[in-house]
Amino acid sequence: MKVLVTGNEGMIGSVVEKVLRADGCEVIGFDIASGHNILNPDEIRSALQGCDAVVHLAALLGNSEDVPDEIMAVNLLGTWHILSAAAEAKLKRVVFFSSVDVLGIFKGERKPDYLPLDDNHPCYPTTPYAVSKRLSEKMCQYFTDSTGIPTICLRPPGVFDEDTYDFIISNRQANPNFEWNPFWEYGAFLDVRDAAEAARYALYCPNPGHVTLLLCADDISSAHRTSQEMAQSLLPEVDWRGGDEYEHEPYKALINTQLAKEVLQWVPHYKWRP
Repeated sequence: MKVLVTGNEGMIGSVVEKVLRADGCEVIGFDIASGHNILNPDEIRSALQGCDAVVHLAALLGNSEDVPDEIMAVNLLGTWHILSAAAEAKLKRVVFFSSVDVLGIFKGERKPDYLPLDDNHPCYPTTPYAVSKRLSEKMCQYFTDSTGIPTICLRPPGVFDEDTYDFIISNRQANPNFEWNPFWEYGAFLDVRDAAEAARYALYCPNPGHVTLLLCADDISSAHRTSQEMAQSLLPEVDWRGGDEYEHEPYKALINTQLAKEVLQWVPHYKWRP
């Protein structure tokens, strides 16, 4: 399989490229760091020639230095260019990296309607980044409706590599409140290797049409308290819908990824606890 990977020099993209190459794929990289421009539709059309699929990661992440208009341009118009070129090239599949931020309940935006979270939770995006990702998901839906080309939108939480783990552990040692101050992310995370494997599985799984899938590790990144203890302590007013499974698995993730596991036939392997 020949696959275009946009953002292939980023933290996730570089591991996606490594995983796909190890699987025997021919990978075409497309990254601003190597001089490519997601806002140049002709360049994208050229890069997609002969490809079977695309894994689209290139995006501005909404960091403090990112200008809202540029976030919308790169993330939304860039995705439009990918989809337009994918239709012309008659690709077999589009895998789009979205984000849990589309729910509008991360980074302190608002409280969730309920916990644990699942794929039925409504979306309330407000930040430019979250809105751009949610609108890109809808664009993927309309693209699939009109072309029949499957679009699989992956919604990971914070993606961790070795440096991220070290950073979090170090900061918690210096300040135990770091886990939830200034805001709590529900202990949600995904190892970068599992994120890359999800992309690989998305390329080969049975055709789902258009789908959005929450991804997450199977446990929370809590230093001490269990999932239910953290939820009741930090969000006591939020409707708790966890069942007996949180008695048997006290650190079970607060994001239900059952749909992703069923659709992708994928299971995350890396957890916070051994």
